[in-house]
Amino acid sequence: NLSRSILPASAFSLDMFAKTARSFGVNEVLLASVLGSVVFSVFACQHLVIVGVTAITNACKGVTYVTRFSCDIFGFYVAFIYLQKGIQVLTRQWANGERAAYLSITVAVLVLGAAYLCGVICGSTLFQRYVRKFIEDYGTPLTITFFTGFVHIGRMKSVELETLPTSKAFFPTQDRGWFIHFWDIDVVDVFIAMPFAFPLSILFYFDHNVSALIAQGTEFPLRKPAGFHWDIFLLGLTTGVAGLLGIPFPNGLILQAPFHTNSLCVTRQVTDESETGAEKGHTTRVIDHVVEQRVSNLAQGLLTLGTMPGPLLIVLHLIPQGIPAGLFFVMGVQALEGNGITLKMVYL
Repeated sequence: NLSRSILPASAFSLDMFAKTARSFGVNEVLLASVLGSVVFSVFACQHLVIVGVTAITNACKGVTYVTRFSCDIFGFYVAFIYLQKGIQVLTRQWANGERAAYLSITVAVLVLGAAYLCGVICGSTLFQRYVRKFIEDYGTPLTITFFTGFVHIGRMKSVELETLPTSKAFFPTQDRGWFIHFWDIDVVDVFIAMPFAFPLSILFYFDHNVSALIAQGTEFPLRKPAGFHWDIFLLGLTTGVAGLLGIPFPNGLILQAPFHTNSLCVTRQVTDESETGAEKGHTTRVIDHVVEQRVSNLAQGLLTLGTMPGPLLIVLHLIPQGIPAGLFFVMGVQALEGNGITLKMVYL
């Protein structure tokens, strides 16, 4: 779960760094992830949900009218956003010349292929189950580690590649303090921002609740109920704190939320006695129960905070930008594969 939190956060920090005139970087994104993880692991009603963001509102009653199709279509949209982000990262590599661009594209495609292969192995009968579980949990981070060094082999080391931008440990990307001096902001700028805040609040509201619904799907036998009103209130508080600190609002993680719940599932083998012939005695694995606890989400947040010291930021700075592009492709393909819209299209 830690790798599924830090790696996407690093990829998104690259996109934010390029599109916000270097206002947001790795430290801001990591701190926002820590804020969301710690607050929701301790205080949220449904602590298994990897948090999203919304405004403080009573509109969560509308969640009762949200169908699974609404969740699927929104997840389908998010999957294509991931793919688009990966393409955008690669298009920026042409500024460093054709060699850097083509090498970045090659690395991104190889990262996608290797991560997809890990997924295929996990769903197969190859190797022992504990080996497949290891590949499922650590295949993607090991892939990124390998390809970070891969670009330094042979003639590739002579190609100058852009890497993940980082800043001073525990300091904002720009030369400022962590607390925003909001009293120095012009009143005109506040009113200019208000029309943009309203649609963002609606988007974040829907984003978080879809994440919560997917993470608490009927395929997961959860015992503890959801608490949408309280969790929406917490999201409003974390959004306010993030605004005062000048960091991105904690994001609704459509892809990571069900992954977190799935990683806590305990399965058992069931033999189907109703089948006849060659299929008689066929065994399948079903979910027996979910380990519902607050430790994993809290540990994930604290470990994310542990990646902000200087030595680990130096390690993050070694990652070529083609790898986050490949990671965007991996997240997009994984989201599409498990999406209900995709499954219905394949069935037709």
